Order: sequence, then C-alpha cells, then structure tokens
Amino acid sequence: MGIDMWPPDERPRERLVRYGPEALTDGQLLAILLGTGFEGSTALDVGVALLERCDGLSGLSRRGVREFCAVPGVGPAKAALIKAALEAGKRATAAPLTTGQRVTSSEDVFRHYRPLMRDLRREIFKVVLLDGKNAIIRDVTVSEGSLTLSIVHPREAFVPAVKESAAAVIFVHNHPSGDPEASPEDRALTRRLVSAGEIIGIRVLDHVIIGDRQYVS
Repeated sequence: MGIDMWPPDERPRERLVRYGPEALTDGQLLAILLGTGFEGSTALDVGVALLERCDGLSGLSRRGVREFCAVPGVGPAKAALIKAALEAGKRATAAPLTTGQRVTSSEDVFRHYRPLMRDLRREIFKVVLLDGKNAIIRDVTVSEGSLTLSIVHPREAFVPAVKESAAAVIFVHNHPSGDPEASPEDRALTRRLVSAGEIIGIRVLDHVIIGDRQYVS
C-alpha cells in the first residue's frame, strides 16, 4: 500500500506540516526528500534502507552520490537532492565567518568549520586570510589530501596570503578519523609554517585541527 493510502498522521509530509520536522524519524525525513519509492517499496522503505546502508544520517554525510544510488529506488536525481539537503544543513549550522568579521579565538574558527569539515573523507587544508586588525579577508583551500594525509608545502600555503596582502593567517585542516590530536607531521608542519611566515612578514596566529566533537589549536 502506498503512502498516500496511509492515515494522514502517518504520512511523513502531512506529519511534518502538522507537528514540525522534529516529530519525524530520520527515515521519514528522507522519505519526503525521496518523494516516491518503487514497486513493492514506499519512499519510507527506501529511506530506511539508505540509512541502514550508510550507518545513519551522519554516515550519509560521508557518502557520495554513487553510494546512494546503490540502494534500490535511489537514482542520480534523488541522490543529488539528498546530498544537496545535507550540505545545506551543514552550512546552516556553521557559525558564520564573514568578510570583515574579526576572529577573536580558535573557538570561533572551530564553530564555523566543524559542520563543514567534520564529515569529510579526505584531509582538507585551508588558510584563513586576515588583515591588520585580524578581520577576515577570505578563506582559501590550499590542498586536498587522502584519508590520513594532506600534503602542504609552506610555499603554496602562503601564496593566497601574499596575493591578498594579508597581515596574518590562520591555518585549518580536518582529521577524517574524528580525532583532532596533532600528529608529529602536523606539529612539524606548524613549525615550518610559522618559520616561513616570520621570513615573509605574515603572522601565523593559529593552526586549528578539526575533529568530530573537539579541536586542537
């Protein structure tokens, strides 16, 4: 029996309208995004199967469109819609860091980048460019690495800062493992970056490593 034949209080869309999204299960939320199922399976069945395959909503954030499409009833269009919704949710929960805003602590950096970087499957290395008053100019992705390694050379790390005439920088990268503890390579890189900054006259204010729930600065 299709969802349209269910009692109104059991239909995900009607339930959301009446009680709000917080009243829905993860599967029901996905059912709304999916819209339809396929012969013998409702959109809710497909949503539940997708959650089981990907280990819940947090797992969905770490999976790609191709993996979504491996679930019967999920094609490229539906997979793209789910991926877009997940990304929109990340951006909505990220504490804003906007051009001209002053950065006052590593906590500011963590609250902004955690939703955006915590579920990434590769290490991403970013540089936040600051002016003389520690106000944000913009951020730039310097490199994208592997599951456990982001290869960064100080030369590439400072190119955006030189181009933008930044007075200071904050470096940010994630650990896909969820553990933000700095590795020996991380500590060595930080020392090299600080030394390079001193030579060219650009202050390195911080190097923030993003984990699942915590950060190291």
